[in-house]
Amino acid sequence: MNILMVLTSHDKLGNTGRKTGFWLEEFAAPYFTFLDAGATVTVASPKGGQPPLDPVSDTPEGQTELTRRFKHDPAAQAVLADTVRLADVRASDFNAVFYPGGHGPMWDLAEDPHSIALITTFYDAGKPVAAVCHAPGVLRRVKFQSQPIVKGKRVTGFTNGEEEAVHLTKVVPFLVEDELKCLGGIYEKAANWVPFVITDGRLVTGQNPASSRPGAEALLKLLGSAGDKEAAEKGDRLARPVPQRHTGPC
Repeated sequence: MNILMVLTSHDKLGNTGRKTGFWLEEFAAPYFTFLDAGATVTVASPKGGQPPLDPVSDTPEGQTELTRRFKHDPAAQAVLADTVRLADVRASDFNAVFYPGGHGPMWDLAEDPHSIALITTFYDAGKPVAAVCHAPGVLRRVKFQSQPIVKGKRVTGFTNGEEEAVHLTKVVPFLVEDELKCLGGIYEKAANWVPFVITDGRLVTGQNPASSRPGAEALLKLLGSAGDKEAAEKGDRLARPVPQRHTGPC
């Protein structure tokens, strides 16, 4: 089982003068979840090499069991320091792709032609695509059968309320919640910061950093049922709270 993880190479938080990048928990939790399940994991980014880490995600209060594991794992740190250049990646070499968030992907991966083509190739080949937190924003330019990939799909992602809570509503290039609705997605959400993951067919989306591990588990579940077409095509929600559902035109 070969899983590709795609991280951002963007490190500027709009015009604030502050740094951004990928969110540590959103990398570490899926990475170790996949490894512990016996998967081979390849990490890529648009520029290759060391991707930028959002410093806000590396504060003492933001640490989890798996981020601490990462900090004590030289092999994992070496993988992160030498990511593959996204343009050199072939979807045919992998069974699935997972996009961690952080604000960075909203600036580069959301518009990156290699990322857009890669997701399209995975999805067209019947392979699962997963994205958590801000990373569902990377789906905004992806089409399936000439329509937005999220159109008519149950999806989630970082909420407007969560963006407001971190005071970046006016900084980000778009709001993930609004964009998913605009594209015709059936957007669902739980309360702010509560783990919430949706699987609809072969598309997995998670709401926030706490959804990273359950998002990875949902992807593994899809891979485990890949031989059962009926199981792979039905939607399955992985969340305790009752979600709010929203859809609407741009």
